[in-house]
Amino acid sequence: MKRCLDSIISQKNSEVELIIIDGDSTDETLSVINSYSSDIDYVLSEKDNGLYDAWNKGVKAAKGDWIMFLGADDRLLSNALEKYIELISSVEINSFDYISAKVNYLDENDHFLKVIGKGWKWNEFRDKMTVAHVASLHNRSLFKQVGLFNTSYKICADYELLMRKKDKLSAFFLDEIIANMEFGGVSFSKAAIYETCKICNTYNSNSWLKSKYLVCRKLSEFYFFLFRLHIRRILQHK
Repeated sequence: MKRCLDSIISQKNSEVELIIIDGDSTDETLSVINSYSSDIDYVLSEKDNGLYDAWNKGVKAAKGDWIMFLGADDRLLSNALEKYIELISSVEINSFDYISAKVNYLDENDHFLKVIGKGWKWNEFRDKMTVAHVASLHNRSLFKQVGLFNTSYKICADYELLMRKKDKLSAFFLDEIIANMEFGGVSFSKAAIYETCKICNTYNSNSWLKSKYLVCRKLSEFYFFLFRLHIRRILQHK
């Protein structure tokens, strides 16, 4: 968490509000947060109903027009906030619902795996999370239009939120690498695949055959990536 906070605070200015929502941690998290108290604008620590419940609390507490979500293991790259601020200073960009960029995907030892994130296109997005949600920006107006995150989804509610407007979502792509995201966690799991497929089937009214094909395809991609990662680790240790 300390590296995440350092990456934000090192480039934070008067146009940036830093909000921390903690799920009533019993480890050293609160002491770390307290050590940065002069740079944090709002802290809430209480029991919640998972990640997206916490994010909903953050949306309600935020005062700005654009909202970014970072996990404790995510890190902004230098000048990331400056690039976003320059972008949204133009009048035209504020008509968009969502702004995304690219992210470095790193393993648990900070070794580079790949760059993730591409421009939003409904025909691709309807079947797969193609954008890098880490460090992307949500216009406050989007939440007013479609509501908050659905907490019945525990892993992919960020994807479900962006699906609600279907092809009417107005999205902008910043072709820059904005942050580092760490491999692992529930977002990279079979459970995440099943939840993603459930969302896809809901919004696309997929047939039984299409829904089964979707699961099989995503599971194949998942295991192929794990296989490639395993081979990479073997080669690194030779």
